Amino acid sequence: MSSRLNPDDQQRVEQYLQLPQNQVERRPFRPWLLLAVVVIVVIGMGLLSRLLSYLVL
Repeated sequence: MSSRLNPDDQQRVEQYLQLPQNQVERRPFRPWLLLAVVVIVVIGMGLLSRLLSYLVL
């Protein structure tokens, strides 16, 4: 894939990406874990709202 940057700017981008703070190893994205967390939070907030409505009414 060719770059739309001029060579000087492309060289600066490459140097920036080679800096140690930009070389962080990341864990792979796990959508099932994200889905599980969202479901647990929604269920927990639903149960909390039912408890609060029971206490108030």
